[in-house]
Amino acid sequence: MRLNRFLAAAGLGSRRSCEELIRSGQVAINGHVCTNLATEVGDEDFVKVGNHRVLPQRKLFVLLNKPRGYLCTASDTHERRTIFDLMPKNWLRLFHVGRLDKESEGLLILTNDGELSLRLTHPRYKIEKEYEVLLDRAFDFTEDRAKLLRGMKIEGGWAKAEAVHKLAPAALRVVLRQGLKRQIRLMFYELGYEVKRLVRTRIGSLRIENLRPGDWRFLDAREVELLKNENASREKR
Repeated sequence: MRLNRFLAAAGLGSRRSCEELIRSGQVAINGHVCTNLATEVGDEDFVKVGNHRVLPQRKLFVLLNKPRGYLCTASDTHERRTIFDLMPKNWLRLFHVGRLDKESEGLLILTNDGELSLRLTHPRYKIEKEYEVLLDRAFDFTEDRAKLLRGMKIEGGWAKAEAVHKLAPAALRVVLRQGLKRQIRLMFYELGYEVKRLVRTRIGSLRIENLRPGDWRFLDAREVELLKNENASREKR
């Protein structure tokens, strides 16, 4: 693991602020000051910042069913509710993998594993995410489905769906391999629809199943390994 990520995972701040610690000569590895940002460290290395040893934090992997009305942020200047209000207090520092806007619901992964977080969000890995979408009117499945699959320009870039399935006249299941900001809402807006409800029901191999809104659970070792294996298989393609 790169030194800046190691320090960030240990709770010393953002990667950028940890880079400043390294550049300023405050970090030592196995008794030697290190200012090289590309330095790799492992569990066997003795890392100190100033006079204090830095130990790697235990890795946590959490699956949360985000309710409507919660922000995906660690804090909010207007004191609105955030997803971390749903989590135990005084936990290790966790980061949400990707995001859902305030009015959207469904699955979020929270972790302090920076490597897995990168693999789940970087465009090159194309992890599937599945959503149930309720529109303000009946969907034209013949013409507009083709437009979603073909793709379109929205704010943030070129957006397309991987699959679109009809659940009811105004309800769809949509699969993405992208993660543009407000992508689904903006795609349907371009086609003249308003999204009334948006729920993410799957991330890769993880499904919402019996997890109620506001509830969370730990991912087990098998689920984490499945996510890593899914990333590894896509990386080879």
